[in-house]
Amino acid sequence: MTDTVSSKKRSEIMSRIKSSNTSFEEKFRKSLWAKGLRYRKNVKGMVGKPDLYFASKKLVVFLDSCFWHGCKKHCRMPNSNVEYWEKKIDRNKKRDRDVTKYYKKNGFKIIRIWEHDLKHNFFETVNNIVTAIKEKN
Repeated sequence: MTDTVSSKKRSEIMSRIKSSNTSFEEKFRKSLWAKGLRYRKNVKGMVGKPDLYFASKKLVVFLDSCFWHGCKKHCRMPNSNVEYWEKKIDRNKKRDRDVTKYYKKNGFKIIRIWEHDLKHNFFETVNNIVTAIKEKN
């Protein structure tokens, strides 16, 4: 199936997709902040640029969107340029695995949260993270 919009329009649409500070990220961060947790966000100098970094706990949190990180339940490949998108998502998944290995190897606790977890179980997910952060010695 071909794209229903022109290449120029598709490019315009794709250029508006945010890579950080998305609405679900902002809502999540505000909830943690309201519970008294302090963190750094989108830390450029760290491997994989974690969405949240709790330095005193040596803990990194990644908020993974279902599309860009290839969620098995919710990732729907576009109908056009399928080969490109399959390679792109596969590279993202490989990078995620490499980043996770890096942090584990270097003594960090790493938490990955799927977008759908925040959408469907927001408060439970937030409370689970708060508990995990407070338990970390």
